Amino acid sequence: MIYSGSRSVKKVALTFDDGPDKVYTQKILDILQENKVKATFFVLGAHAEKYPEMVKRMAKEGHVVGNHSWDHANLTKLSGDELIDEVERADRTIEKLTGSYPALFRAPYGEVSKELFDVVEKTPNRSVIGWSVDTRDWEKVSADKILATVKKETKPGAILLEHCAGGKGGDLSNTIQALPKIIAYLKSEGYSFVTVPELLNPT
Repeated sequence: MIYSGSRSVKKVALTFDDGPDKVYTQKILDILQENKVKATFFVLGAHAEKYPEMVKRMAKEGHVVGNHSWDHANLTKLSGDELIDEVERADRTIEKLTGSYPALFRAPYGEVSKELFDVVEKTPNRSVIGWSVDTRDWEKVSADKILATVKKETKPGAILLEHCAGGKGGDLSNTIQALPKIIAYLKSEGYSFVTVPELLNPT
């Protein structure tokens, strides 16, 4: 599993899990567009099927769409056909909406197993992605605490974990408040924002 990119260049990747939804995903996409930042979204197949226009917008605006399973099951507790269905059903939905087979996979809860790697890596050149900075935004921590975590833990090559759906009580207003501050702070520190594939395969 890959947790970060090269430490030699001040580049970071913003990643957002569990979407899309009809509220916070749109607001996050608006903020990214306003700041000319590209991100990586790990979407749930069931949510993608429910809100296809959000996934199409991600792809159209130059973001990378990765697979986060069908419905956020703990995949280490599944095997056989159930595990295959969680991965491949989401793959098919994402491909249908974006025109591209997802080259990235992130396991729900970051929980992986040999069986999961066997299923995911049946797709050639696919990477399983973790993170190096966990903002814990889903816990409803304050925007200031999210920013403090980013300031403390971000290093060159960092992969930042945030969410664009879910959260305690379905509330991610803290993420919406924090995101412009995160972008402004990291830019002021000389960081540039790239997608996960760009972070892992710099030109």
